[in-house]
Amino acid sequence: MRGWFDAFRTEGGPTLYAYSNRTSVTCDVTTITIILVFLTIFFAFCIIFPGVRKERLSTFLTVSITLLTGMIICVCNQASGWESASGEIVSSYRAFSRDKIHAYMEVSVGLDHANVTLKVIPQHNRSLDINFNERFYWIKTSDLKDHYHKALSKGLPYPILTVAEYLSLDKEGFSWGRSYRTAGYYTGIILWSAFTTWLLSCLLLVTVPRYGAYLLAITGTLMGCASLMFYVLRPATPLILRFEDTAITFKLGWCFWVVLIIGCAVGVCGCIIATYDWVFPHRFSTILDLDFDTPYDRHVIIEDS
Repeated sequence: MRGWFDAFRTEGGPTLYAYSNRTSVTCDVTTITIILVFLTIFFAFCIIFPGVRKERLSTFLTVSITLLTGMIICVCNQASGWESASGEIVSSYRAFSRDKIHAYMEVSVGLDHANVTLKVIPQHNRSLDINFNERFYWIKTSDLKDHYHKALSKGLPYPILTVAEYLSLDKEGFSWGRSYRTAGYYTGIILWSAFTTWLLSCLLLVTVPRYGAYLLAITGTLMGCASLMFYVLRPATPLILRFEDTAITFKLGWCFWVVLIIGCAVGVCGCIIATYDWVFPHRFSTILDLDFDTPYDRHVIIEDS
């Protein structure tokens, strides 16, 4: 007797799930979350901005630059884009196999990890649903070797194992993993220092705006120093991954350039504000001031004194 719960069942057997429900990795959830948080704050500011009647330009520019700086620091602290290598490769799917796969491979290096993506390109009407995304951390000195052994146990494809092996080696000149770990460690320290000065600048922008602008300039300087530190401590010889007749080379990624460019721009903006405050003392202010437009405005008090 057929009832309500016989849908998709064959002769009384269990429900047959004959379709593939696997979804490949398409984005970094943590990065998207951080961006959405800062965009939400900026959107809320844009909603109330039409009600601002005074200091409109300085208020809008200050808030925009401050939020952009904080977002870049938080995103690049955990993103996988400080160095990257990508390209199409031809390699064996497993070691000692004659079967070759034509795949797109991308390796992205972060401050404390490396992210490896492998996607097979179907050829000759062969439908190969092979799409891997693995992340290898190096928070501790032994992490890379541990991740490599786990990758061997899991039976990951040979190209991914090759990347893990290159990074885990630390002898006879093969020290790419150690160099990336050192560069990421010191770059992370400077970026967290920049995040601290950014928080202080947010606090001072609502009390003494010109001091907040000075700290924003210091934040930009620290961001530039972070990029410089990563550039100096990265492997002196770029890592080249060779597969059959193809090779992909590591180059500086988008995180490095974004931190460098935004850091320099923020530093220049801070210097401009400092120069303006030096030429016209106590003139720089925003609508965010706690004592803005009050009977005892600090500018009047300073001029009277």
